[in-house]
Amino acid sequence: MAVVSALWRHPIKGFTAQLLDRVDLAAGGWFPGDRLFAVEDGPSGFDPAAPAFVSKTRFTVLARLPQVARVVARFDDAARTLHLAAPDRPDLTCAVDDPGDRARLEAWLTDLLGEDVTGPLRLISAEGLDHRFMDDMAGRVSILNLASVRDLETRLGAPVDPRRFRANVWVEGWPAWIENDAAGQTLSLGAARLTAVKPIVRCAATHVHPDRGERDLDLVPELFRLYGHRWCGLYARIDADGPLAVGDPVEP
Repeated sequence: MAVVSALWRHPIKGFTAQLLDRVDLAAGGWFPGDRLFAVEDGPSGFDPAAPAFVSKTRFTVLARLPQVARVVARFDDAARTLHLAAPDRPDLTCAVDDPGDRARLEAWLTDLLGEDVTGPLRLISAEGLDHRFMDDMAGRVSILNLASVRDLETRLGAPVDPRRFRANVWVEGWPAWIENDAAGQTLSLGAARLTAVKPIVRCAATHVHPDRGERDLDLVPELFRLYGHRWCGLYARIDADGPLAVGDPVEP
């Protein structure tokens, strides 16, 4: 039987993941708290009154700035605070509703990233909107098959940390790469029901070591060399509400 082995969200687009024990999935919604915030590197054109897709190149993300992986980011929903930490830097707590605190976060990141950013940096939010700062707007929930990652490791001859793929739900118990043919199928994750949308096309963010913040594996060309595609993971949409917790069954 396939089960959920881990749940993750990325409160700030491009920054580290936050491990969760359970979530409540809502029909038509997004994975809770995932890519809820982003940091613009110069004006991105994002308009909260008419939210639309904005290219990742407008934000501080791993594909552009691998050192962002060294920033540990956590969001406290109840306190409405973002917590950032990085080596050799003072920890920062930002009340997201406080303009002064947001300015302190932007200054902290500007100092950390230095000349690698164009700036000015600005924290923006999709709270209260039917929008998230996704690379693909089909990505309501992203699912990673751990057997596929292990098969990639074997063929590559090198360890591959699943965190490189920045997925919300890790699944243990599926055959390797079965997700590549799942589009249109119904999935039950815990008590929630989802529809598989399409495989996830990977980008250079996967080349970055999730702790060291440096490029060390060219996974996108390696995926194509080994398998003839650049996929790893599955996007899904939420069709029916339900709680989801680590250890819950995944069907089919």
